[in-house]
Amino acid sequence: MEIEKEVFRKTHPVYKKLKTYGFQMYENHFVYEKDFLDNTFRAEVSVDEDGNVSGKVIEKELNEEYTNIYSDSHYGAFVSQVREAYIEILEDIREKCFEKDPYLYKQTSRIVSYMKKEYGTKPEYLWKKYPDYAVFRNKENGKWYGIIMNVDGSKIGKEKGETEIIDVKADPHTIASLLNEKGFYEAYHMNKENWISIELNDTIDDEILFSLIDQSYHTIEGSDVWIVPANPQFYDVIGAFEKNEVIDWKQSSDIHVGDIVYLYVAAPYSAILYQCMAEEVDIPYFYQDKNVSINRLMRIRKLKKYPDDRYPFSYLNSLGIKAIRGPRRVKKEIADKLL
Repeated sequence: MEIEKEVFRKTHPVYKKLKTYGFQMYENHFVYEKDFLDNTFRAEVSVDEDGNVSGKVIEKELNEEYTNIYSDSHYGAFVSQVREAYIEILEDIREKCFEKDPYLYKQTSRIVSYMKKEYGTKPEYLWKKYPDYAVFRNKENGKWYGIIMNVDGSKIGKEKGETEIIDVKADPHTIASLLNEKGFYEAYHMNKENWISIELNDTIDDEILFSLIDQSYHTIEGSDVWIVPANPQFYDVIGAFEKNEVIDWKQSSDIHVGDIVYLYVAAPYSAILYQCMAEEVDIPYFYQDKNVSINRLMRIRKLKKYPDDRYPFSYLNSLGIKAIRGPRRVKKEIADKLL
C-alpha cells in the first residue's frame, strides 16, 4: 500500500482545517509544502475535492522526486530516515486536519445507514482479530443477514490491495446470475452456495444493493433455530471453542446455512453454553466408533458463550423441553427467550 493511502486510511479531510494548517487552494485541490531534514528534502502533499491524498518527496539539490521511500528494493538507515520523517509530516496533517471514518468507502456508510433505517440494525464487531468485520442481524431471530469485511482483493479473485465487501444471503439461481456481473464475487468467509460477496466501491448501484439486502433479510427470517446436544465425555467442545471461533460438528438433521444452533453441553454442565450459527452444512465426512457414527459435518461459528447457570436444564424444562437426546428445532416462543 502507498504511504499516503496507509496514513490516511479511513479518514476524510476537513477543508477549513486544511486552510488553517497552511494548505493552498489550486483549482480543485489543496497543496501543502514543507522542507525537512535540514532543508534537504521537500514534502509536497495534495488533497483533491474527493478527499484523496497524494504526495511526493523532492530531493531539493537535484530538484527530483526521491522515490526510494516507496520501493521495497531500497532500504537502509538513510532511506528509513527520510521515509520516517515524511510519515511524521503526513501523520501530523492527519491528526490536525482529518476526521476518522468507520468504513473504507462512502458507499459502505450509505449501506449501513439503509440497514439501520429499514431494519433498525446496527453493526456488531465480534472479532478482536478482525476489528473491521461488522455483522448485521435480523432483529427477530438474531441471525446474520449481512457481513461487511475489509479484505485483500486477492481473497475474492481481484488484484491485491484492500477493499471492502458485504456478504448477503441469496438463492443459488440469483447467485449464479450475479457472478457474471462486475462487482460480484463468490462468497468470502461464508458458504458459496447461499451467500455472495459484493464490493462496496460504487461498482454496483445503491438500489441494487438495497434490494439484495432486503432479500437477504427476509431469507434469514425463514431460517430455523436448533438445540443440539454435546457430550463432553466424547468431545471437548469447551476446549475447542477456546482455540477457535469456528469448529466442525456432527450434522444429523436438516440444518441450513444461517440457522442458529444452541449447544447443550451434558453433565457435569447440563446447560446451554453456546449460541452458534451454521456457516457451512452437509460436509462429507465418514467416521464410526462404539460411541458415535458420522457421515456429514456442519461448520458452526460461536456467537455467544453463556455462563453455566444461564440456561440450565431446569430452565429449559420450565419452557417445556423435557429431554435433549438429539438435535431438535426450537419454537419461536422458546427461541425468543434464549437470545
